[in-house]
Amino acid sequence: MLSNRGAKSVGSQDIPWRFAPGGNNRYDKVTNPTGVISFGTAENGLVHEELEYFVSKNVQIPALAFSYRFSTMGGPRFPGAMAAHMNEYFNPHSPVESEHIITASGLTAIHELVGRSLADPGDGILVSRPIYGRFELDFGNTASLNIVYADSDGMDPFSLDIVMQYQKAFNLSAAKGVHVKAILIVNPHNPSGRCYPAETLAALMQFCQHNSIHMISDEVYALSVYDTGCKEAHVFTSALSIDPTGIIDPERLHIFYGMSKDFASAGLRLGSLISRNALLREAVAANMRFHNPSGMSIAIATAILEDRAFVRTFISLCRERLAGSRAYTCRVLDEAGIKYAPSGNAGFFLYVDLSPWLPAKTSEVGDSEREFYLAQKLLNGGVGVHPGEEHGEKAGHFRLVFSSFDRDTLAEGLRRLLRILGPVSSVESAVSGAQTDGVEMNGTKANGVKINGFY
Repeated sequence: MLSNRGAKSVGSQDIPWRFAPGGNNRYDKVTNPTGVISFGTAENGLVHEELEYFVSKNVQIPALAFSYRFSTMGGPRFPGAMAAHMNEYFNPHSPVESEHIITASGLTAIHELVGRSLADPGDGILVSRPIYGRFELDFGNTASLNIVYADSDGMDPFSLDIVMQYQKAFNLSAAKGVHVKAILIVNPHNPSGRCYPAETLAALMQFCQHNSIHMISDEVYALSVYDTGCKEAHVFTSALSIDPTGIIDPERLHIFYGMSKDFASAGLRLGSLISRNALLREAVAANMRFHNPSGMSIAIATAILEDRAFVRTFISLCRERLAGSRAYTCRVLDEAGIKYAPSGNAGFFLYVDLSPWLPAKTSEVGDSEREFYLAQKLLNGGVGVHPGEEHGEKAGHFRLVFSSFDRDTLAEGLRRLLRILGPVSSVESAVSGAQTDGVEMNGTKANGVKINGFY
């Protein structure tokens, strides 16, 4: 009845833990207090009320937004607004022009479009582990590309030495008949929350030039960087800011960015490719008719980006609230003796080590089954985490998102997590003892910060 491709798509639905848990049974303090509190979806829900207010007061949907041409590949105004934003915050070596930007209905669509434009079915995209796990779907489902993993083998994955590991993985992949066509990094990193040093970015560019492949830098968390007090943490450096002369052909360097993270607007479904490679942009444009953004989303996002004063204040507020939420979560985990990846100062998550709570490994029970077991145990207790999603080199590491909900819900989720794991004698002391950071969230005043006359 179905094609081979259709049958493969149906089969993918049955892969264990492929989809985030708790979607149909989401916690609500009033209407569903026994529902699942999911730590699995990377969204910033700390500023949605501010966004709602801004849009209600400042966005008008023009009649033209109901036409095709208003939003095709981003339309005539949005690319210019996005270029101005990137020139202000990304410190590009050469200014980003509106013609360098092509926009689709989300970065997932951009992943697919760029993947099928740079590589043929069966080719590879090279990444290091751990990494955002949905790249396998984004590049694999329709473009039929393979994600090739480079292991750090104990090295710092953000150091210059990691280039050797990329080269090993590149050579091994070629020996297996899988030709790598690009490397893909996430900077700031998902799930560790670390930023790449400029020298490592330059070394990775040189690696790409040496091997005649492309470099893709996903910088969707570029401005979700904040002070955590960690002296070892690096500030965000965009790949665009590095002078490519003698390092990489600029037409081999491509940036991904969008509205979903820094602007807490995943629901707008807007993702952009920023590239000086005109041929790549043409190839992407050829299939854009399947992934064009909506006029309503473009109208809203353009109004946001064109109000530069709002953007500056909004980004500052996001950083403040993310820092507060992260600090609170870290204190709870520290009190409970739960370890997490160090030196992070960006993103919406912590990469936590729950390996001490995995069941014992046996000849019959492998690492995946051990992670599934723990994830199911947590889910039974009302906590949603995603096992194996970040493809860690060692079992038992999970991405824990701290930005999706208000402080009370976060506290309840952490309380449940600790109760199930049982790592401390007093669960309540770990949760309540971390309550004092002076930052209120979600529709309340945050240290007196105002945005365009509202809190």
